[in-house]
Amino acid sequence: MQSALENIVVTGIEDITTVYSPKGRRVSIRDRDCFGLSFCTGGQITYIHEGRTYVSDRTHAVILPEGQSYSLTGDRTGAFPLIDFKCEGFFCPTHMVIPIGSPEPYLADYEQMRALSLFGGNRLKLLGIFYGMLQRLTASVPEKLAPALRCIEERYREPGLSNEELAMLCGVSEVYFRRLFTARYGVTPRQFLIDVRVNRAKQLLSEGVLKISAVSEQCGFSNPYHFCRTFRERVGVTPTEYMESNRVVSI
Repeated sequence: MQSALENIVVTGIEDITTVYSPKGRRVSIRDRDCFGLSFCTGGQITYIHEGRTYVSDRTHAVILPEGQSYSLTGDRTGAFPLIDFKCEGFFCPTHMVIPIGSPEPYLADYEQMRALSLFGGNRLKLLGIFYGMLQRLTASVPEKLAPALRCIEERYREPGLSNEELAMLCGVSEVYFRRLFTARYGVTPRQFLIDVRVNRAKQLLSEGVLKISAVSEQCGFSNPYHFCRTFRERVGVTPTEYMESNRVVSI
């Protein structure tokens, strides 16, 4: 997913704030209204989304997904600088944890952005600094995995997309590709691809325009039965139930 940062178009910086998180803190987030880029000056948070955990600490930045519901737990007391933003051209179905080594360059940029945000007329300066941060994050994508990530982003609608093909694009064996991908993203390539498909299905179901069979086809499932079974396993409700309770009403 990190390679998708290359195509991101930031349309606005919504908020710049530091969140204090004591040990034992528990919070549930429902339908996050924008993306967030979070760093850590100390301490640790664990995010839980659809049964998977994502850890935020000093050596990892985390992108928080727009439109998703999740929970978090404060593992160790600390402070977490957070930049909320709106954008286009970016698809992030779950939390993106990015190793950054030393956080100091990012924290310095964050403090500069926070100071600029106190005054009007600094939108371009804010965006310039923020794009620089995103560029450095993009540079941390493992070179061998980049072709596979681009392929998933472009072709997740194809039911036949396989680990074998993704591994060939990366120039490594299928076994090594699966091991490298899982170590980097915490899930297998297959699980990652299913997550992308299910989250795209949730978007289409919320729009309430397409029939279940059409959603299944557009999201890369081999047939509607497979789609409904997988969706219920991942989300906890059927596609029809999800559509009825999450449909966006036009005004």
